[in-house]
Amino acid sequence: MDIKERIRRSPPPTPQAQAEAAAPPGHPRWRKGRVAVLPLSVTALVACGFLLLLLAGGSAARRGGQFLDADPATARPSGDGRGDLHQARPRDGGHGTMESSKVQRDKLIGGLLAPGFDEQSCLSRYQSALYRKESPHLPSTYLLERLREHEVLQKKCGPHTESYNKAIEQLKSGQDIEVGDCNYLVWVSYSGLGNRILTITSAFLYAILTNRVLLVDGDKGTADLFCEPFPETSWLLPSDFPINQFENFNTGSPESYGKMLKTENIRSDGSFKGPKPAFIYLHLAHDYDDYDKLFFCEHSQQHLQRIPWLILRSDNYFVPSLFLIPAYHEELMRLFPQKDAVFHHLGRYLFHPTNIVWGLITRYYDSYLARADEKLGIQIRVFDTETGPFQHVLDQILSCTLKENLLPEVNAQLPIVPTRKVRSKVVLVTSLNSGYYERIRNMYWEHPTTNGEIISFHQPSHEEHQDSDKKMHNMKAWAEIYLLSLSDVMVTSAWSTFGYVAQALSGLKTWLMFKPENHTAPNPPCRQVMSMEPCFHAPPFYDCKARRGTDTGKLVPHVRHCEDMSWGLKLVDTDEW
Repeated sequence: MDIKERIRRSPPPTPQAQAEAAAPPGHPRWRKGRVAVLPLSVTALVACGFLLLLLAGGSAARRGGQFLDADPATARPSGDGRGDLHQARPRDGGHGTMESSKVQRDKLIGGLLAPGFDEQSCLSRYQSALYRKESPHLPSTYLLERLREHEVLQKKCGPHTESYNKAIEQLKSGQDIEVGDCNYLVWVSYSGLGNRILTITSAFLYAILTNRVLLVDGDKGTADLFCEPFPETSWLLPSDFPINQFENFNTGSPESYGKMLKTENIRSDGSFKGPKPAFIYLHLAHDYDDYDKLFFCEHSQQHLQRIPWLILRSDNYFVPSLFLIPAYHEELMRLFPQKDAVFHHLGRYLFHPTNIVWGLITRYYDSYLARADEKLGIQIRVFDTETGPFQHVLDQILSCTLKENLLPEVNAQLPIVPTRKVRSKVVLVTSLNSGYYERIRNMYWEHPTTNGEIISFHQPSHEEHQDSDKKMHNMKAWAEIYLLSLSDVMVTSAWSTFGYVAQALSGLKTWLMFKPENHTAPNPPCRQVMSMEPCFHAPPFYDCKARRGTDTGKLVPHVRHCEDMSWGLKLVDTDEW
């Protein structure tokens, strides 16, 4: 059943009610004719009193109600220019239950989120509807069903449950153990924040497909950044987990699936030369070899089904290649009939900023972004060992935003451009370097825009260097990703996982700036992406059935090569070439 059909509709009016509604107001059926014949003075007094009551009630509602019961789709904007949805936000700092009927419908974001969480423990989970526009991309009913089923599995088999404790004892024994009702996928923290968000999402989808419990390594402050996504359980790997030397795992580790294939410790029929291991390590990082890449073959998936514990390290969004595994194709089509919304749905389900990060987000948004008529996000990532800012990057940013009418031209001849209606636009810039923000801001400060638009620029931080091991650095990065995702229009940088995450959370098809070569701005400077999905930077190029190399970007219409990386793969929402 379509989600829209699940909304309860009011019953149709009865014929009697229709007749009563159609009756002239001056002649109610139950009134005698003489009741209407009142002295003129009495009638006038009653009418005046009624009008005064109406005016007083409306004024009080405007003063005290703050449009809490108004549907933002029909409410008039306030004089301060805030979006209608933000008028429902508590202004006194309170975080009580939201009263807006719109928020009540949207706070579960289309049914993705389960009700019943403690709202105080993670304010962003249900308050995000106050800041984010309602997504036009609806999750499938089947995805919602599978999410609820997976939540039950996570609760049943999560840390410190009887099932988990039993599985841990078996893991410690190292014996030839069989899979049971509770099997696990352990995600190992690796690389920068954007990569980590992308790989957790990939791991979660794989856990759904294989009916495994997802446990995430808490290293690098995972718990400081994200709330628990599953009700009544934790997704954090307990600190006493018996395997704790994750940093020693690599493509050559004897526990690695690729290494086992290479040394023929796993035979072609899936049997093992020696005792079946209690766990297998999956190395899916950018430096994986051809044997590691066989993970994406169907016969490998059959082998791995027999292993109760899988440990995964990756810095790639490997979802596109899951769509190329025949055993999962039908299930994925049911989960995601809109194939370019995988991360959009799973990312909004999984990643809710902790209260500390949510404070960074909301304070900045309310202070600098909320009142503008339009929000433009510009994400700048420069892959250069030299210190910027670089003129060719600045030229590219301006060329893209001006050519695509994302920013207005400036008038260098007139000190002031008269305009009848002033429209405001706020530009949120995210970059490790402050130089680009300062130069563009000064350009619009020193000269008026040709159309009279008022443009303001804001950059929350400029850390100069990426430092993924620092807690506050990661908190600021996550806050900026989230703030970017609240934009109405967005410009992102090629190859940047930071930009991929913001783009997919927003549900926008952003303008992607191509990677410069030889310190020269590319021409064209940017293009709009085919889909909001992130790019898989290091996919395999292998036909598992034919056992030969192939172009995996030309196997099915919905898996194509990326705009910013010719060898990368991304999902697009099409069934035609």
